[in-house]
Amino acid sequence: MSLWPGFTCHVSKDVFTFVPSNRGESTRPMQKLIVDRRANALRLESVVPGEEILNHEKKFIVHGILGIISLHTTDFLIVITNRKKVANIVGANVYLATDFRMLPVKSDADPTLLRHPIEKGLLALIKESLYSGPLYFSYEFDLTSNLQRQVKLGAGKDTAAIPLWRRADTRFFWNYGLQKRFIEFTEINPAEDLSAFIMPVLFGFLEVKLATITGRSFLLGLIARRSRFRAGTRYFSRGIDTEGHVSNFNETEQFILLDPPKKPEPQDMEEVEGKLRMSFVQTRGSVPVFWGEVNNLRYKPDLVIEDSHLTMPAIEKHMSEQVAIYGKNYLVNLVNQKGYEKPVKEAYERAVSQLGNPLVQYDYFDFHHECKGMRFDRVSILLEQLQREGLSSTDYFSLDLNSVPRLQLQKSVVRTNCMDCLDRTNVVQSAIARWVLNAQLHSAGILAPSDSIDNYPQFLHFYRNVWADHADVVSKAYSGTGALKTDYTRTGKRSIEGALQDGINSLTRYVKNNFFDGKRQDAYDLITGAWDPQFEMPFPDTRSWSVQLMPWLFFLSLFFFTSFFFLDPEPVRAHKLEVGPVSAFPIIWGCTALFSLIFIWQHGVEYVCWPSLRRPVRLIDFVGPGYYSGLHGRKGTPADPARLAKARAAQKKMQ
Repeated sequence: MSLWPGFTCHVSKDVFTFVPSNRGESTRPMQKLIVDRRANALRLESVVPGEEILNHEKKFIVHGILGIISLHTTDFLIVITNRKKVANIVGANVYLATDFRMLPVKSDADPTLLRHPIEKGLLALIKESLYSGPLYFSYEFDLTSNLQRQVKLGAGKDTAAIPLWRRADTRFFWNYGLQKRFIEFTEINPAEDLSAFIMPVLFGFLEVKLATITGRSFLLGLIARRSRFRAGTRYFSRGIDTEGHVSNFNETEQFILLDPPKKPEPQDMEEVEGKLRMSFVQTRGSVPVFWGEVNNLRYKPDLVIEDSHLTMPAIEKHMSEQVAIYGKNYLVNLVNQKGYEKPVKEAYERAVSQLGNPLVQYDYFDFHHECKGMRFDRVSILLEQLQREGLSSTDYFSLDLNSVPRLQLQKSVVRTNCMDCLDRTNVVQSAIARWVLNAQLHSAGILAPSDSIDNYPQFLHFYRNVWADHADVVSKAYSGTGALKTDYTRTGKRSIEGALQDGINSLTRYVKNNFFDGKRQDAYDLITGAWDPQFEMPFPDTRSWSVQLMPWLFFLSLFFFTSFFFLDPEPVRAHKLEVGPVSAFPIIWGCTALFSLIFIWQHGVEYVCWPSLRRPVRLIDFVGPGYYSGLHGRKGTPADPARLAKARAAQKKMQ
């Protein structure tokens, strides 16, 4: 069952009425969705031909319903009001959501409640989340599922009759929490099925292009699906949770779609039927142990690794799920084996060694050592290592619908990680995908057995840029900037300009990760349902007055210190602020600025923009068995009971 391709939303004081814009190719009876604003209830009603919606105050076009979210004072209905077509996959259009509206459900809500500081803050967070991440949707094609999963789900079934949300992979059903009320209503009231209104949305990356090699045209697509579980930002979401979900988990699928050679060459994407479909899936995810990093204004945060009895049950859940979904897992670990990152590598290896799962193969590759001097081509060493372990370039999904259907399933997956699962991971994933693409094009008859895409500079340039775009989008969602090393991904060479851009991105990451990412983390927690506004309150600011005052003192001191050199010195002398040949004025303010700066540096953790909805107090004040690199920027012991008690008391008072 496909979705209605958009609606007209009629707004009145009592109801929101969503009338399907057109019937499309569907022969099913048209029904309209009624959101009762007074009863805060849902219902379906039949659309009467020629019927007019009376007493509405206004109306506007809606391209999809993201769902309903309950905030501090009322529920809000979130809808997509603008879209951009970005692709066509096997006859189905794919869109990027570009604009949204949030509609308060309660018609009799006190207007002052909508101006409540907590409510205003939550609304701002939702807008931040909606407009910062690329959200893709389709009315017919299941974007959350890779091609292999779609075929396996459809084995012996009429998938067209199965609602899109029931087919969706819930890991990548980004708005699942927002749609939960619609889903529960449908399951409780089968007679009033809202499936045509429940639209799964994908948060990630999507690019589909028409490519040509040796005179053969085909579609090349790349999709990154970001998991809604443990979603977050670089330093505020690390490692694993007790349910086996890891941070920054992404499934990346590279696919090609082509038709028989005797068919006229397509001029655009919509002409490709995709009689031959091939795809290759890889995954990435944070090191699956309990670890994290405590921001402290230093470039290197404090590293914390918890030695917990819950580690093995969590990693067993994670790996069991990965094996059940993808088959054999090749765990490629790129974390450094020296220095700051070494404890993470060792914790990962200890956990994997205790698994004893024959379908989990651990492979370590010292990326920085092997590829030093910008020799990223030496990733080929890792490829050779994986081949010795059993990975084959022909292990990919293939479905040939040209004559007698022929199906080949991908039986294994490469799960890659570095510390952030970004920059090093991107280089390795693109190299593996390129290796497999050569095998796919050989099988499709586009390339001769001895040929390679390396011999087609125009296609290679296009291919590298698709992967670099993918790297930038995945990185921006997690770290706040584009990926590092993308000059190599785009051109195959390291350049001075690329190195300079990496330096700018690294500095930008530092600033964002320390001073802005708390709000981004809050936005993720709110939109995915990890934090419930109905039962929880934002974490209050419990810092002492001296801590809060110090940045203002620093900027004030800095202002007076620098102003001295631009002001007329006569008034200064008149007030006898001069000691011999040197004025005391800049000395006093310079020393004050230095004192305040040292204080801030020593209490760096207090000045980080931490999340206010799900603040990681356990990580910040870590105590117990495990490893932590130090107490930089944290005065006192690892755990300060007085501070925690004060914070909890303040939070309880707010509730």
